[in-house]
Amino acid sequence: MQNQKIYIDFINCVDDHVHLTVSLRAEQSISKVMQLIKGESSYWVNKNKLIPTKFEWQDEYYAISVSDSVMPVVRDYIKNQEEHHRHKSFEEEYEEMMKHFIEHNG
Repeated sequence: MQNQKIYIDFINCVDDHVHLTVSLRAEQSISKVMQLIKGESSYWVNKNKLIPTKFEWQDEYYAISVSDSVMPVVRDYIKNQEEHHRHKSFEEEYEEMMKHFIEHNG
């Protein structure tokens, strides 16, 4: 997303969700970047008629911050989503992430 100065480092899609790593500049917020990514990708999918119905993202998203030192692990996790979700559904994984977050952040 060069026009918006958004750097998408790594991306992988499965049937019902997308994982990506994005580098944010100091003046960028996660909410604004997600709004732009969702808006421009929806526009592109619909303009190119890639699906028979109108494409829309859900309102929610989940974002975390990671350090450069763990980026290789995060990229590998994203790359292997199909295999990962053969063993654990997105819903199960999401519930585990939320439980972990609550336990560690009160």
